[in-house]
Amino acid sequence: MEHSAPAQAARRILVVDDEMTIAESVAARLRAEGYTVDLAHDGPSAVAAAEAVGPDLVVLDVMLPGFDGLEVCRRIQARRPVPVLMLTARAEETDQLVGLGVGADDYLTKPFSLRVLAARVHALLRRLDRAADRDGATILVGDLRIDVDQRRVWRAEVEALLTPLEFDLLARLARRPRTVLARERLLEDVWDWSDAAGTRAVDSHIKALRRKLGADLIRTVRGVGYALDAR
Repeated sequence: MEHSAPAQAARRILVVDDEMTIAESVAARLRAEGYTVDLAHDGPSAVAAAEAVGPDLVVLDVMLPGFDGLEVCRRIQARRPVPVLMLTARAEETDQLVGLGVGADDYLTKPFSLRVLAARVHALLRRLDRAADRDGATILVGDLRIDVDQRRVWRAEVEALLTPLEFDLLARLARRPRTVLARERLLEDVWDWSDAAGTRAVDSHIKALRRKLGADLIRTVRGVGYALDAR
């Protein structure tokens, strides 16, 4: 995969892992891709580093000393929404649901390929670029109002606070209301990658949107995908 050096030079990534070998390997691969990389190795220093350097993306291990990656993610997202790619040694779906529920955008289970990690990072940042370039607009579907320019969402005039990826997923569904979009299509359009295992990430973010905006908002079509049905 080729990237343009000028575009990558402005991107800063915070890598957080208490396993030094993994942290250094990830940092070396991302620097080779043209990113600026900062390192932290525990929960408190990760939060402090995120506040100090304002990263464009965080690669974050779940198991950390001080406090864990889930708490780091909560604290970072509370200060400033930023894409988070979480790393974990636990593959259980419940762990994925918890991680995505605190504002993580994507999940990789150890051991992982550095090539795959770099591709996921690039896809998350490319999604941000695409959102920034999109013309501002307001999407109205029933009692749902989405301000694309300000990246704010209201349902029945009550504002919901969404993570960056939750917002992009909702906006994608809202642009074609009542149309069923396959999980694989959503992965390609919102995450910028297609991976059968990634459909669980789609399901997790749909659950988060229902929790924040109402269980009746998004309809599940079994074996296919989802449709936005706001009235």
